Order: sequence, then structure tokens, then C-alpha cells
Amino acid sequence: MKIAAAILLSLAASSPFAQDAEPEKPSEQIVVVGQKPGPGLWKVSKGDHVLWVFGSYAPLPRKMEWRSREVEKILAESQEYLLPPNARADVGFFKGLTLLPQMIGLKKNPDGAELKEVLPADVYARWLELKQKYIGDDSGIERERPLFAADELHRRALGKIGLGTDKEVRERIEKLAKQNKVPVTKTTITLALDDPSRMLKEFKKSPLEDVACFRKTLDQLEGELDTLRTRANAWAVGDIGEILKLNFAERENSCRDAVYNSQFMKEQASFHSMEQRMRESWLNAAERALAANRSTFAVLQLRDIVDPDGYIAALKTKGYSVQPPE
Repeated sequence: MKIAAAILLSLAASSPFAQDAEPEKPSEQIVVVGQKPGPGLWKVSKGDHVLWVFGSYAPLPRKMEWRSREVEKILAESQEYLLPPNARADVGFFKGLTLLPQMIGLKKNPDGAELKEVLPADVYARWLELKQKYIGDDSGIERERPLFAADELHRRALGKIGLGTDKEVRERIEKLAKQNKVPVTKTTITLALDDPSRMLKEFKKSPLEDVACFRKTLDQLEGELDTLRTRANAWAVGDIGEILKLNFAERENSCRDAVYNSQFMKEQASFHSMEQRMRESWLNAAERALAANRSTFAVLQLRDIVDPDGYIAALKTKGYSVQPPE
């Protein structure tokens, strides 16, 4: 049971490993359909040892069939497949069962408050309009924290326009690795939780500064759906020039801040250095693989590849040669 994932559901709203949006009968279908290759691979090398990095991205067109012959060839020739950075809380199976009751109501506002009570009146009015358009009559969601209500609204809206996660792409890569018997390396870090039961109880009664995340979600759905289509198209056809123009930050950062800047999170020592530990774990694994293998295949979120302070930039700083796809 991934307790960290349960607490940090806000991160799932923007993560390429997020839950897929529920199937909808789309009102406006995405343009890109059929088989597409996605972007090419970033080449990180030292001498004749190469780390090939594939950039994952979401949302993507639902009906797109992804196939990259470049990925198929290189993965088949690689000695190792490096999974993306991740974090998990290992509390054990039986301990996890005892925590199930604490999961109930995890998304709800403290003290049973409804959205109309915790949101500014103008923001709530915008919410009602978008909720009716993309969700419909659902009274239960009115009792959820703005963070989680925004996540659900975002997923439903993407489903309406034919966008979902990159689940099929990830599953295809995993299948290729298995078919070619490529050893898989996890870079997941483990979070130490002294008292997960108490932590869940504290989370449920702690406020979050998540109105900014909620507002950014509404802004995106009201004015940036065409941008989401453009981004999905750019990834699908491998338009590197367009990809490099993408802004990954605004909505995601405001939703992350709602969690990381909360008093509750500041009191959880195991989460303080989580992102830094994830980064170090992946970079250490990447350097080890580069030293040991002639060819290593890896997957990173696209934003971590193109970020001037991201994972690939860190390898370049360490002296590795970095070549983006053409």
C-alpha cells in the first residue's frame, strides 16, 4: 500500500503516472489519432557507453496507437531498463490492512465543510459552471478538498476532449522490455513513516492552502484546452521544437505547493527531502548503468528532461555528453 501516494494525491493530478480519466463520450475529440512515434530519444553518453532517455508526457490522445521503431530497436539491444524516479512508503501488508479505515474520508474537507464554504464566491461560481459541463450532478464532490475536487474536474474534462494519460505507452515499453528479457532497475526510494495511522488522522483534520491550485485548474479548463491539444499533438508527432516551448509548471507547481507548504507536510520529516532523494537515487543508478553497460534505456518525465535544472542537465554538468533528438 502506497501511503505516500494516498497523501500526495495532488501530485497525481499532473503526473504522467496518474490515474486515467474515466471514459467519456467526447464533445470535442482530439485531432491526433492513429499510430504515432512520439519524440525521439535523448542520448547521454561517455565514450561508447550510452544512456537512451525516452520522454513520457501526459495528457495524450486516447485513440492514439503509439509505436516507435527507434525505441523497439534500442530497447532490444540494451542491457538494462531504468525506471523513472519514484517514492513509496513500505508499511507491510498486514499493517496496511489496519490502515484501511483511516483511508476513509481522506479526500474530505476537515469538519465536513463544503466547497462553497472554503472557496471565494467568484471561484465557486466558476466551479459550478465547469462542474456541470464536465461532471454533472454530483453532490458528493462538494465535500472534497479543493485539491481533490480540482483533480477530478481536470480528469473528467480531459476525457471529454479525448485526452488521457500515457498508460498505453508505458505498458508498451514494459512489454518490450519483458519480451527482450531486458533487466529492469527500480530507482524507488522508501519513506520511513514512524506512525502512519496518526499521520493519516492528522492529514484529515489539517487544512491545506489549495485554493490557488483550484483556481489554476479552472483557468486551464476555461482558456487552455487548445494548448493541451497542441502539447499532445507535439508529443505524438515528435515535434521537438514545439515540445521545448512547453510550460509544464504553473498548475502543477501550485498544486504541489498546496501539499508541500502545508503545516501538516512540514511536520513530516520523511517527506522533507523526498524529491532530492529521488533525484539522487535516479542519477546514481544512471551513472552506474552508464559505466557498466554499452546501452541503457531509461524513461523520464519530459519536464525533467528539458528542465535546465533537471535530471539530464545534471548529467551534463557531471561531464556526460547530451544530444537531444533531431
